[in-house]
Amino acid sequence: MSSYFLSILRRIGVLPFSIALFALLTFPTGLMAQSEESTEGAAKQYRGEVFDESSKKPLVFATLSVEGTNISTITNTEGNFLLKVPEDITDGTVVVSFLGYQSKNIPLSSLKNNKNKISLLVSVTALGEVDINAPKDAAALVKEALARRGDNYFDDPTLMTAFYRETIKKRRKNVSLSEAVVNIYKTPYSSLRKDAVELYKARKSTDYSKLDTVALKLQGGPFNTLYVDIMKYPEYIFADGSIEDYRFKFSRSTRINDKLVFVIKFEQYESIKDPLYKGELFIDVANKTLTSAIYTLNITDKNLAARLFVRKKPAKVDVWPTEVAYRVDYREKGGRWYYGYSNVLLEFKVDWEDKLFNSVYSMTAEMAVTDWEKNLDGQLPKVRERLKKSIILSEEAVGFSDPDFWGQYNIIEPEKSIESAIRKIQRQLRRARAKNGSAAP
Repeated sequence: MSSYFLSILRRIGVLPFSIALFALLTFPTGLMAQSEESTEGAAKQYRGEVFDESSKKPLVFATLSVEGTNISTITNTEGNFLLKVPEDITDGTVVVSFLGYQSKNIPLSSLKNNKNKISLLVSVTALGEVDINAPKDAAALVKEALARRGDNYFDDPTLMTAFYRETIKKRRKNVSLSEAVVNIYKTPYSSLRKDAVELYKARKSTDYSKLDTVALKLQGGPFNTLYVDIMKYPEYIFADGSIEDYRFKFSRSTRINDKLVFVIKFEQYESIKDPLYKGELFIDVANKTLTSAIYTLNITDKNLAARLFVRKKPAKVDVWPTEVAYRVDYREKGGRWYYGYSNVLLEFKVDWEDKLFNSVYSMTAEMAVTDWEKNLDGQLPKVRERLKKSIILSEEAVGFSDPDFWGQYNIIEPEKSIESAIRKIQRQLRRARAKNGSAAP
């Protein structure tokens, strides 16, 4: 590996989001059956959608939390949600919030099991509301927010329960879906010690017939999303002092959970030729706290980008990313903020030497914290039980045959297209088993 390439890695702090492509010699005849037992404990389920009250457009990644608890979930890309609440909680309040909108409190007793329609109003911030004493230097505000992570974010070890999903699409068609419930042993934000992750449950569904005789695998699993937590891992975006390579400027102001938030745009200076990032940082004015970040990698050299993200491929295939995008959202409780949700998108092209047209694929990984508790004794999973950063989740998961697999655990509701793809694959599996004379379990 060249010294120039190593310097690029150190400079951009690239996240561990990588793919591997393998030529398939044979196709699998069916998916393995899920043998996990359903989760213990009863929970009420509430389904519905969250949308903009004026435009009626769905609100993607809106958060629903049960007030007074650590239970939460998030809407999918169609604005739909599934919230599971333990049966012993009967008179709680669900807080629905979304970036730049007024939050809404809904009594749990007024929610129906299905078809809950929740609308939110855009939060308009009048110019007079902006504090005249607010910082005028955008770069200084970003640096202060990073410096205060030990004051504004969780300062105790925390055990988080999270739902993780990764999908692979060929153009618009889903070809692979893997999901997992994981335990995150989160260390304090002031600590340099990295978080540990433990796999609790996992399942997958793959339609290999749409993969052009190529099996695509995403390496890193939940770590792809966990390391998007900028406040815990600033080195993955502002590495080795590269924060000085960016231009920061105030874009606009908004309100998040009734807090005044400045939106700061950032991009690399034109004189910087290495591929860095550009995007928006959402910073709470009063507390100098990062509440969200949305950004992309500036892909200027496709060959360099390919070396950053592609770990393995067949000799006669060229593959390179065309878009790499990240998002992270934080939640607040008791005056402290914590990692709540993140997603990563990698879109890339696969060009076969002997084919006229190339294929376009996208890989998405997302993770939402659905519950947490303080881990005051600092307990960590045994080394052999921890996920490795090289994990390929689709090789750890086994199938979609158990409808009660997730039990009381909150998940991100699947998109309709994903649900349809799963049902289709399940039908193919049943037909294959019937043809082979074996009954489904």
